[in-house]
Amino acid sequence: MTTTTPPVPAGSTPAPSKAPGTDKRSRRLLAVVLAAQFMALLDVFIVNVAAPTIRAELHASGGGLQLVIAGYTLTYAVLLITGARLGDRFGQRRVYLAGLAVFTAASLACGLAQGTAGLVAFRLVQGAGSAVLIPQVLGLIQRNFAGEARVKALGAYAAVLATGAAAGQVLGGVLVGADLFGTGWRPVFLVNVPVGAVLLALAVRVLPRDDDTEPGAGRARELDLPGLVLLGAAVSLFTVPLVLGQEEGWPLWSWLSLAAAGICFALFCVYESRLARRGGAPLIAPRVLRTPGMALAIFRIAAVMALNGGFLFALTLHVQGGMGYSALRAGLTFAPTAVVFGLVGLVWRRWPQAVQRPLIPVGFALTAVSTAAVGLLLRDGGDGGLWLYAAFAGVGTGLSLGFSPTLTRALATVRAEDAADASGLLATVTQLGQLTGVAGFGALFLNRLESGGAPGAYSSADAFLTCACALAAVAALGAVSGLVRRRR
Repeated sequence: MTTTTPPVPAGSTPAPSKAPGTDKRSRRLLAVVLAAQFMALLDVFIVNVAAPTIRAELHASGGGLQLVIAGYTLTYAVLLITGARLGDRFGQRRVYLAGLAVFTAASLACGLAQGTAGLVAFRLVQGAGSAVLIPQVLGLIQRNFAGEARVKALGAYAAVLATGAAAGQVLGGVLVGADLFGTGWRPVFLVNVPVGAVLLALAVRVLPRDDDTEPGAGRARELDLPGLVLLGAAVSLFTVPLVLGQEEGWPLWSWLSLAAAGICFALFCVYESRLARRGGAPLIAPRVLRTPGMALAIFRIAAVMALNGGFLFALTLHVQGGMGYSALRAGLTFAPTAVVFGLVGLVWRRWPQAVQRPLIPVGFALTAVSTAAVGLLLRDGGDGGLWLYAAFAGVGTGLSLGFSPTLTRALATVRAEDAADASGLLATVTQLGQLTGVAGFGALFLNRLESGGAPGAYSSADAFLTCACALAAVAALGAVSGLVRRRR
């Protein structure tokens, strides 16, 4: 249910005075780029509903299943800022087409994968394609629309982000439940292939040539490849043991990997600081990190997305595995959470200022109460009745109130020249938070679930209740996270 915008291209230039965006060609351009955005966003959520079927048909371990879900997010998060800079350097049309082609080809490979290892590898490639593709969408809108046309285009962009999560879960349930030609989970990936092919053909015709729209491309910043390698290594070394450590019995390599992740991250911070002092273009600008309130915003955004990722992953496995729901019923069950998340994110700015001020801690508190309520309502293996849907709506509302105002206020505090860096940083934090939630809370749920059979063992409902309590604890921490800074 992430609605973070990708990094704003640093080389964006003012739109021409003739206010483009009102002709038929511009409307076709908007439809093509938003369709690609929607397709890539669907893939974050559509796989959640298919996860139990993938696990059964590929005999995937719990850790392998987590990597199928998180692998896409891992490469997307690490490469997102670099994807934006590639568009500035080589032209957004070229990079958009390249990213769409990689994403489509990787989707085909995912749909044809014969084992868990292959599926994880292709998901990594799919995430890389998405990281190259997605940043170009907002850049193309900024450079080809102006005035009222740009406002409407950005409104359509926000609507796509708000509805993608709900649509992904419902569509995933429909495709898996249909079991087309006995293909089980594979259509959740294969559906991207014809859509991607059509979008490629249309994009070649409707996207303006780069030299027509990017006179500022020559000012594109360096790619910071050393920083990219260090960040990628740190995230990978942290994620893999977190996912696989529990089922492997936490061997020595898992602890060494976690230690190496800390070292790589420290080296990344040192390198980025030195690069900034030399006048370079680091992936994450230290000056942005020093912006008042930015550290707190980073924590809150990471916490919200960790809660979101962990809640959806654990709940998916419980309702399909423990409660025996079909994939379609599971997708429809999750829809209220995603729909409310999107709606609240679109309307909270219209509320009175007096109401807006406490929204963030209230959102976290509501999330804590609602996640705990979902766990308690499902603790006996029942369906929770109508109260469950009220709790789901509470989760969606709370997460949205914790996320959207935090993101908006954080971006409002940075200087105009730092807007691209701040946008890229927060977009990356959003994806890393999602990744951490799937890995951390997923490991907790699977650990409790796989301890079944022993005296006092946890059932699926008990495992989810434990996970829900942990989610509530993290949400409560988010609710009080601003008290220290406020007291100072």
